[in-house]
Amino acid sequence: VQLVESGGGLVQVGGSLRLSCAASGSSSNFTAMGWYRRGQWANHEFIGGISWTDGAAYYAHFVEGRFTISRDTAKNTVYLQMNNLRREDTAVYYCAAESPESGAYDYWGQGTQVTVSS
Repeated sequence: VQLVESGGGLVQVGGSLRLSCAASGSSSNFTAMGWYRRGQWANHEFIGGISWTDGAAYYAHFVEGRFTISRDTAKNTVYLQMNNLRREDTAVYYCAAESPESGAYDYWGQGTQVTVSS
């Protein structure tokens, strides 16, 4: 499974951005997709994920309703809609796909930079 993120960029505080992640190959190769981020001084931080079968989404507490994860199964694409962005949201954002064999996020994209400026 190969993952390619897009949609990163520079946005002002309070603004919105939508990231996309397109997966190549058959969707039977993954059971869920998720988003992580890594800020300049932080480790990888889990944002949330979505089940590929039923579309159920789950989020880390810090999201506080500002981010929404959705999927388009026809396009094998997952989205991360980010609203009311804060400076601390500045990070490289990664999408990942969960392997049905391991149950872990074994496949990763290259990351896309999001910079939130005041």
